[in-house]
Amino acid sequence: MKKRVFPHLLLILILLFSAGSAAALEYNTTPPDFTLPTPDGQKVSLSDFKGHIIVLKLATTWCPTCRQEAQEIFQTAAPELKKAGAVVVEVLMQDTVQMVRDTLKKRKHTVTSVALLDDGRVRRAYDVFLIPRVIIIDRDFKVYRDFSGLMPATQLIKAVKKLTRGQ
Repeated sequence: MKKRVFPHLLLILILLFSAGSAAALEYNTTPPDFTLPTPDGQKVSLSDFKGHIIVLKLATTWCPTCRQEAQEIFQTAAPELKKAGAVVVEVLMQDTVQMVRDTLKKRKHTVTSVALLDDGRVRRAYDVFLIPRVIIIDRDFKVYRDFSGLMPATQLIKAVKKLTRGQ
């Protein structure tokens, strides 16, 4: 009996996690707004950054792919993001305040960024099934790109340059 349950459970998990791409936000729609605390307790809303290109990163501190993507954003793409005046809003899910603080201490921030602690609202509002997930929001507060999985710095830079030229 156990041998029959495992393949079915595996199939259900595969289908569940592959549904992440179906939850993508549509191009040129307004992303769900939210207000969350920083590790220091300050309340920040996504809409506080209207007028800027926003790189919304949905991740955790303990996910290896999320850490790799953070490196892509905060090191490789940082010069272009800074030049464009982009803001990185990083929503960290399933992490404690101390985990987030420890992660932030290790980073060199060369681009404007804010780390926020999700209480489950963002995960539900954005139908997050796969992490990391990067959503690029234009200066008019409209979704430009929604990407699940590791977004290479080259793709992020290309998108930001396109938004910068279009403004």
